Amino acid sequence: MKPFLRQQLARYADRQGELEFLLSREDIMKDMEQFLKLSREHTDVAAVAGRWVRYQQREADLASAQDMKSDPDMAEMAEEEIASATAELTQLETELQRMLLPKDPDDARPAFVEIRAGTGGDESALFAADLARMYTRYCDAQGLRTEIMSASESELGGYKEVVLRVEGSATTSAGSCGAYGMLKFESGGHRVQRVPATETQGRIHTSACTIAVLAEQDEVEAAKINPSDLRIDTYRASGAGGQHINKTDSAVRITHIPTGIVAECQDGRSQHSNKAQALKVLTARIHEKERSERAAKDAAERKSLVGSGDRSDRIRTYNYPQGRLTDHRINLTIYKLERVMEGDLGDVVDALQAYEAADQLAALENSLP
Repeated sequence: MKPFLRQQLARYADRQGELEFLLSREDIMKDMEQFLKLSREHTDVAAVAGRWVRYQQREADLASAQDMKSDPDMAEMAEEEIASATAELTQLETELQRMLLPKDPDDARPAFVEIRAGTGGDESALFAADLARMYTRYCDAQGLRTEIMSASESELGGYKEVVLRVEGSATTSAGSCGAYGMLKFESGGHRVQRVPATETQGRIHTSACTIAVLAEQDEVEAAKINPSDLRIDTYRASGAGGQHINKTDSAVRITHIPTGIVAECQDGRSQHSNKAQALKVLTARIHEKERSERAAKDAAERKSLVGSGDRSDRIRTYNYPQGRLTDHRINLTIYKLERVMEGDLGDVVDALQAYEAADQLAALENSLP
């Protein structure tokens, strides 16, 4: 294990002792807010410190086993212990590295996945529908729940714009995380190269869609928005939904006047539910705008290539003639495009998370004196 990791882990062990002392003080126990804050920190710190203790124990076991190898009567047992300890130490080091990385507080939250058709006309709208289907199938396979919040359909059955809400958590190579943590690296420009269904001469066209993945905020954040800053419009919904959806003004559009950010929802059966859902989307978009502005201010600092989420960036190409998917941020190329479009996105998600983890670990090492 690298020396800087040992330094960090030793600090966690020291902090665990400090927190246990603080939590035992009567004045802290009387301040419930402070007590809960320290208790949550203690839970996180103790988890890391506990794994670090186990790592040190297995290191000692490995050293003892290596000493035993010189005894012919103990050599076979020593080899077994060396193999066992080495394997567990490798696993523990991987776990500890992941636990030390900075955590995005939004990773555990549900997510809104906004897919918008770009250049390419009808073909772009069809590609947007393909992407929506891909994410829905991937999320279903991971045990995540998806629903369409709003959709603007094109004439050929694609989407000019569609917003999905994804909820739940699953386990990836980076550990357990929520919908936003799994999908946040999908933000950006997605380009497709294929022969459109409308192409009569077999020529390959290039089209594009943009995706924005937003973390859903809780009701506390929504309550911070001044109601006087909102303009709420209702209108008659269009599209699928039976007779009811076309007979009532149940669709809702909310505009945040200071920023001009707009959110709408027409999928629900009632104006009340659509208003609540549209407000959630609006809050997420406002939060994402603030996050982007903070990132812009910190642009001089080192930041991850895969974490910018700028929709103007072309992040990925889907090349149908070659059956190839290329993620340009991490130079990843895989030749199983058909399976990916059916929802087999795990290799891509895992690679992006692994890249981000390595990037954060390097930044952590460089930040130490």
